[in-house]
Amino acid sequence: MIRRIFNKLILPVFLWLPYFKFIRETKGTQTPITFFTWFMQKVIGVNNGPYWPLHFSSNIVGGWRNVYAGVEVSPGLSPGCYIQAIGKILIDDYTQIGPNVGMISSNHVLEDNSKHLVGDIRVGKYCWIGMGAIILPGVVLGDFTIVGAGSIVTKSFPSGYCLIAGNPAKFIKSLDQVKCVRAKSKFEYNGYLPAKDFKYFAQKELNFEK
Repeated sequence: MIRRIFNKLILPVFLWLPYFKFIRETKGTQTPITFFTWFMQKVIGVNNGPYWPLHFSSNIVGGWRNVYAGVEVSPGLSPGCYIQAIGKILIDDYTQIGPNVGMISSNHVLEDNSKHLVGDIRVGKYCWIGMGAIILPGVVLGDFTIVGAGSIVTKSFPSGYCLIAGNPAKFIKSLDQVKCVRAKSKFEYNGYLPAKDFKYFAQKELNFEK
């Protein structure tokens, strides 16, 4: 009863405060930020630190400063994701990441599992990483690469414009570049930050630039 009253009468007032502009302006986008996600992350402290919203069931290790999340990109906003950012991970604008996705930017040395072999991951614009897919160290995916659900991506597809799937992931079909739509949202955000402010933030806070 109290929660229902809060959601109907109190929450709408809160959301019109200037601070919560990111909730209003990301509504209806591919990565909407909800009050609940913000509350769990920024107030309760689950996955606090990263500049983008994460679901409380997702996990990021190795340092969020090694992650460059483009416009409307929130790795781990879907539940159950594992983002291992010991190496650097760049995910470019408008790429979407499904639930239970793993992104692994380093692996153990075969002869000495106390050491890591780092392999940066780069994912282009307008890609889609399907549910349960795993991207392994050193992989580069070009724009408009679609990764089928449950795939394990062990090698790069830098040219993009393709569907890949399987274990290991293999080329399935090409996409018609003419038909590929580069839609943009009215309000562009890199996580919680307006895109116009993100370049300065990245230079100051991240371990690399795009």
